[in-house]
Amino acid sequence: MDMKSALIVGAGSGLSASLARLFARHGLQVVLASRTPDRLATLARETAAVTFACEAAEPEEVAALFDVVVTTSGVPDIVVYNASARARGPITDLDAGAVARAIAVSAYGGFLVGQQAARHMLPRGTGAILFTGASASVKGYVHSAAFAMGKFALRGLAQSMARELAPQGLHVAHFVIDGGIRSATRPDPEEKPDSMLDPDAIAETYWQVANQPRSAWTWEVELRPWVERF
Repeated sequence: MDMKSALIVGAGSGLSASLARLFARHGLQVVLASRTPDRLATLARETAAVTFACEAAEPEEVAALFDVVVTTSGVPDIVVYNASARARGPITDLDAGAVARAIAVSAYGGFLVGQQAARHMLPRGTGAILFTGASASVKGYVHSAAFAMGKFALRGLAQSMARELAPQGLHVAHFVIDGGIRSATRPDPEEKPDSMLDPDAIAETYWQVANQPRSAWTWEVELRPWVERF
């Protein structure tokens, strides 16, 4: 597939920033969507990206995002869903509204973005839809029920979409990010080098998966540093 553009929903300063830089280096027009696009100004200048405001859990906003992206940049060749939300605490103390919000952003938003991406890609018969998961996609942690519910649901969505859309030419993949992601404020401890996931290295894996030959597609990849248990 001759890829020309990529849309990242849930863009920020971590993994999505690494993805944006990598896509730009490969010559793709990058589109960044976020609830707070003003925070993306520096990244947008660096990658020549276009930014849009979008609440991923609102159907009308997601549909409007795709309408403007398709009109201005064409149908994206890669769509990455990188948004998520958390509500932490003991199960007996969790606020129901905060839990609903966490599930809506982590999972329902993924459905809305994946649905719009599929609707626009299917007439062309090519495209990659990539979902960012987490350790919580496959194992629930103490005080993290809301995040686990959202990420489990997102994984199920990705698997179902992959089975449905692969025969029609669309590559759907889910990435289990099993570990902490390195950043300027969260470096590797000196005594444990490479114990945090390098966001640039994660981005390279996304790119490799997006470019897999159709005869050997994968629907899921797990990425973890050596300190994490399977």
